[in-house]
Amino acid sequence: MKKIQRDIYLNRLIDSKENGLIKIVTGIRRCGKSYLLDPLYTDYLRSKGVNNDHIIKLELDKNVNEKYRNPALLTEYIESLIIDDDMYYVILDEIQLVKDFEGVLNGFLYKKNMDIYVTGSNSKFLSKDIITEFRGRGCQIHVYPFSYREFYDSYEKDKTKALDEYLRYGGMPLSIMQNTDEDKANYLKDLFKETYIRDIIDRNRIEREDILNILIDILASDVGSLTNVQKIYDTFVSNGEKEISKVTIDSYINHILDSFIVSKASRYDVKGRKYISTPSKYYFTDIGLRNARLNFRQQEKTHIMENVIYNELLVRRFNVDVGVVPIVETIDGNKVKKKIEIDFVCNRGDNTYYIQSCFSLDDHEKTIIESRPLNSVKDNFKKIIVVYKETKRWITDDGIEIIPFEEFLLEDFI
Repeated sequence: MKKIQRDIYLNRLIDSKENGLIKIVTGIRRCGKSYLLDPLYTDYLRSKGVNNDHIIKLELDKNVNEKYRNPALLTEYIESLIIDDDMYYVILDEIQLVKDFEGVLNGFLYKKNMDIYVTGSNSKFLSKDIITEFRGRGCQIHVYPFSYREFYDSYEKDKTKALDEYLRYGGMPLSIMQNTDEDKANYLKDLFKETYIRDIIDRNRIEREDILNILIDILASDVGSLTNVQKIYDTFVSNGEKEISKVTIDSYINHILDSFIVSKASRYDVKGRKYISTPSKYYFTDIGLRNARLNFRQQEKTHIMENVIYNELLVRRFNVDVGVVPIVETIDGNKVKKKIEIDFVCNRGDNTYYIQSCFSLDDHEKTIIESRPLNSVKDNFKKIIVVYKETKRWITDDGIEIIPFEEFLLEDFI
């Protein structure tokens, strides 16, 4: 496995260099946050002439640095290394291990020649709380597991097998480095059990670990399907669970979302230009982690591909919703109102894109069915159908662009 540069995140760090804010690198545990800062970003700084003694890096999870978890000692140590007026780049890994780290970092902001970068890996730092704490004084750079493009560029085996492997085992960096399928599967299952579940329990003082695990499995099974608290509650009740409440289910789902394991896609009424509160869709941050939760069963290509497309859109910094389009049909002579779904409505800046995910377009009738939600939107924004079993791009008579799934993941489609 060759070195993966992760340029999309490295460029975001470079763009935020010396902007007077704390650079807060967030993301699911083990997705490569620390590696992004060192060696990738530190190598960039050195290439621009920054001396080693002006790059201060402290790995606070190492026993040798345990004393610097004391905020006073950490502040004293860092300030002792600032000996001139040139810029110093301070990288603090696992900052959450420092008591009152928020106060320490806010104090550093008053130093005009300190550029601060922090990462953290426990449940507190992964929580969105940290962004709230530094609102106006920090900028977030959210790191995802390897996209398919990053995975493909590093793939040293038969490239024709790359997509199948990615759809099964995902893009967690250490999973990719495992040599055998068994090792990849075991790594992902252990990572979920020993790291992510433990974090959620410890942070939120979860009393019903069994309920949490079942809930995660339900979300994994329902990837790409509309669901809500009531539906999940009914599932528990039908399976004989009498002591669970909808309030508990809702709070557990929020804990899972805060850990970045799963993302929530809200429904958006395209014509009414308003959000619909429920139901919603949930997607896993890494498809390999989702598959591991289900012991690599339920390998439905349609749901998996939809999850991967959703993640790809987030990596490319789109805001992503599930689209809903109201239509009127004539059935047996009667006009009937109904709603049809667009898989993804995404926007970035002033541009909006409508995207459908489809396994195949075997015939003209299938193309008409898949095009219908997009054709129901009467605007001029770009409309795309991403097709798994397609080998070349083409455009329908209605102007909808058909893009093969793998090409969509590898190329800049917009």
